[in-house]
Order: sequence, then C-alpha cells, then structure tokens
Amino acid sequence: MDHAYGTAEDVPQILLDLMDADLRVRSKALSRLHHVVHHQNTLYTATAPAAVYVAGILSDVRTLETVEKEPHAFPGPMRAELMGWLDSVANAADDETAATMRRFGFPPEEYLPFVEICRFRPQIFHAVSAFLNDPDVDVRAAAISACIPLLDDPRLIHHRNSLAPLLRDVLAANILWQYQERAVDALERWGQDTTGLEVRREPYAPPTAR
Repeated sequence: MDHAYGTAEDVPQILLDLMDADLRVRSKALSRLHHVVHHQNTLYTATAPAAVYVAGILSDVRTLETVEKEPHAFPGPMRAELMGWLDSVANAADDETAATMRRFGFPPEEYLPFVEICRFRPQIFHAVSAFLNDPDVDVRAAAISACIPLLDDPRLIHHRNSLAPLLRDVLAANILWQYQERAVDALERWGQDTTGLEVRREPYAPPTAR
C-alpha cells in the first residue's frame, strides 16, 4: 500500500499513536493522518484501510482526549477530529467527485482507492451515525457532517430523510459557517426545503438567506 510519500509501512504506527496518552504524540498522529494518509484530499491505497480502523475506534473512550489545535481548527476532542477526517475521506469519493473524475477522463470505478472507500461506506456510516445525537455538540456536528457524503451510496441513500431534520436543526444552526453552508448545500441537493436557513460567512457580514 502507499500514501502521499511512498510506501505505507508507517501507517500502522500512525493509527496506534492516535490513542496515545501523550498529547503531543496523538496530535502528531492526527496531523500525519491528514497530511500523509489523505494528503490534500487525495485517496491512496492506504486510505481505505485507515478509514476502517478510524471508524472502528470512534467509540473508544480515549478518543474523548484533547488534541493540539491549529488556528481556525474546528472545536472538539479527538473523536470530532477523527470524524472530520472521515468526512473528508468520504467527500473524496462522493457523487460530485465521481462526476468530476469522469469529466476529465478518469473513470472512478477504475481507481482502486476510490472503489475501496465506496465499498466501506456502510461500515463507516454505521460507526459515525452512532454519534448523531451525542451530548457533545462538537461531536454531534462532526458526525452529522460526516454522514452527508456517505449517503451518496445507493445502499444508504434511504437515510437522507431521517438525517434531513438534523441538518436543519443542528448543523445549519451551528455557530460555524462551514457547517451551516454544508447543511444548506446538502439539503438543496437532496430536494429538501431550505426556506429561512442562513449562512453567515463572516462575523460581521449580513447572512445569506435561502
């Protein structure tokens, strides 16, 4: 298997370090997960197995530990960060990405990392959806957001109607404009009513009404 910088022999240790008791160790592992295993939104042959592992550890109490944050990073414990990573991975294998690949002459069904992420979408959804009503608002928002690209899967698309109220009532009401925009865009694509929803991109900018 490979990742952004060659062969992926180091990925097992990266994954183990996510659960380390040392703040610096797990923070570095999270950074490498983003910048090595899924560099700049690219899927590699090591990405899907790593995603399955990450989905599998979400319920471990150690994912409630904190991690070091970069400026403008989304809030929340390691659990929210891991779901944010799964969100990004799933987003790189959604319908929009598939259409873009085809438009540029790269059939997604011939790209193994894309195929593998699609294959595991139900398993990832099962793990993430367990936190849709989590008492931690940051974990809950990350879980709802991560479900959006997963529900492009034909095996999961029937969950859209049950997720739509959470997009409207939780994600679109979040203080982060990124979540607001993601919720509104998804609801529009799913044919849901977005009347009255607003996206506030900057603290002092007027809201954009839908």
